[in-house]
Amino acid sequence: MEPTKERLLEIYRRMQSIRQTELVLAKAHQQGLVHGACHTYIGQEAIAAGVCVHLQDKDVVFSTHRGHGHAIAKGMKPEQLIAELFGRKTGCSKGRGGSMHLFQPEIGMMGTSGIVGPSILQACGGGYSFKLLKKENIAVAFFGDGAVNNGAFHEGLNMASIWKLPVIFVCENNQFATEVAFEYSSSNPHVGRRAELYGIAGFEVDGNNAKDVHRVAGEAIHRARKGDGATLIECKTYRTRAHAEGMDDFTYRTQEEVQRWKELCPIKQLGQAMIDDGLTTEKELKVIENEIAQSVSLAQASAFKSDYPSSETATDYLFSNQTSEAPNTPKSGTRESTFVGGTREALAFEMKRNPSIFVMGEGIGQRGGNFTTTLGLFEEHGATRLCDTPICERGFVGLGCGAAMTGTRPVIDFMFIDFINDSFGEIINQIAKMQYMSSGRLKMPVLLRGCIGIGHSAATHHSGNYYSIYSHIPGIHVVVPSNPYDAKGLFHYALRCNDPVLFLEHRELMATKGMVPEEDYEIPFGLARVAREGSDITIVALSLMVQHALSVAEKLEEENISIEIIDPRTVTPLDMKTILRSVTKTGRLLIVDEAFAPCSLASEIAARVADEGFDQLDAPIKRLNSLHTPIPYSPTLEQSIAPNTNTIESAIRELLDE
Repeated sequence: MEPTKERLLEIYRRMQSIRQTELVLAKAHQQGLVHGACHTYIGQEAIAAGVCVHLQDKDVVFSTHRGHGHAIAKGMKPEQLIAELFGRKTGCSKGRGGSMHLFQPEIGMMGTSGIVGPSILQACGGGYSFKLLKKENIAVAFFGDGAVNNGAFHEGLNMASIWKLPVIFVCENNQFATEVAFEYSSSNPHVGRRAELYGIAGFEVDGNNAKDVHRVAGEAIHRARKGDGATLIECKTYRTRAHAEGMDDFTYRTQEEVQRWKELCPIKQLGQAMIDDGLTTEKELKVIENEIAQSVSLAQASAFKSDYPSSETATDYLFSNQTSEAPNTPKSGTRESTFVGGTREALAFEMKRNPSIFVMGEGIGQRGGNFTTTLGLFEEHGATRLCDTPICERGFVGLGCGAAMTGTRPVIDFMFIDFINDSFGEIINQIAKMQYMSSGRLKMPVLLRGCIGIGHSAATHHSGNYYSIYSHIPGIHVVVPSNPYDAKGLFHYALRCNDPVLFLEHRELMATKGMVPEEDYEIPFGLARVAREGSDITIVALSLMVQHALSVAEKLEEENISIEIIDPRTVTPLDMKTILRSVTKTGRLLIVDEAFAPCSLASEIAARVADEGFDQLDAPIKRLNSLHTPIPYSPTLEQSIAPNTNTIESAIRELLDE
């Protein structure tokens, strides 16, 4: 069905709004008003306008670094975009994002990214949310031709296909990924035809023909709303300005080539097509162009007059407004449970209470998880809420990010932390930064859980202790329980928290038993536990090392050596008050940390105690860490590298002799 005059004029208006705004921004960049990069969308306007004109307010768009056009086509006001690039507090991201990080979730503009590929995975997450919540909305991922050579493309299209997600993948093939020609970087020149390999619909269209884009996108969106799954649309187009303003543009392409594409301007093509069809006149189109140019000029002036954000707000929106308060937790009682039993009980309770929670991971469905973390839940909640995944950690972690952005609460069960490292970029560049970059408008209730730890001859790819690395990243909580009681309470809190949580369970603790109340209870993050009171020496230990320290303390009590043991419970946030209070009492500090020593939790605690509690120390701070080596397989080698009860006892005696 041919679009009406009103629809075509609306597309034309959006294209003009994009073009006029981009021209203003390009000039502003030359004038130094844009403080960083500026990636313009000039030459590609038909794609954003042709797709987004079909979208409803609650449909969502996930975009790439060249996202100005998508933002305006989805409904962002030029003033908000210009102010953002000017670094002003009235910008769409309040000055936190600039050209590559544009957020306005209120209109379904869920964000743009300076990293290639995340939009594909996040759109899958949006689609999964809509599937779980039984909504008819859709998610759109815009990305460039460079992304189709990225693992996110394969993982995203595969997930969208197997779960029949309402997602539209729009590849804007503008012929170059930065300065690398698509004809060089891809042996298969047909992006749209790749869809067939994933069992989804695929199309190739002239990305400079707004009517063609509009038609194909409309059909794809209609199919997605009916539940017929995803579509890949390759829009062949061309950016007629440099990759980013100010970059040298003619080392990899010629001026003649750029000029040829300028003559294929999508705005001129649509305008001429409407004139030829008798739908409008050149005069009417000129009136529209002038109106938009004037409004964009006023938007620029308004943006320029707006204030810069106060430096005092630089750390705002890192986390949600939840605070750590003293827990009102029940007594442990007389009921015994395993460590994993406590977390499973918390998960079962929260899944009944909150229908937006779903779990993803390998083997967590009918099988119940490699460590029985979801045993029995599949029968109650079904495959959408207990979703077995392909082996694609980057894919389903990125999906989890998009799902959290669109109203659901994903639990990503990654089995071993060594596996989740494949998705490191999705965690630190996307999940951990999303609340901050969106100025708190997007919450990120993503719970990532899995095993850490040495002690079961699993060798170097199943024994990692990487909490120190993740604790370096702002915007994510890192939780490392040492016993079943804490595991359940911390897991309850994590499932109600609006921040990203990395919940790490030591493999050697999963089957350990302890007293755990039947009722639900929370242990807030950032509150250390005094696992044992003492007066001669403070030991700060984490996870399995707490159990080792308790064993040694019990033995040395027979020699009247009184040891206080502090279990931080969480690496981020770290409860230094409790640690300093204990050091003030004992005057001596030993830190037992199974992770490697360089840049470790032990290093951080030692540095902060030296800085904030030096006058309370009666002896040098001592640290025990694993040897700085990959984890070996043979038991004799494995046992030699990690702290154990013997090395802890020796360290205590040495410290008491100081």
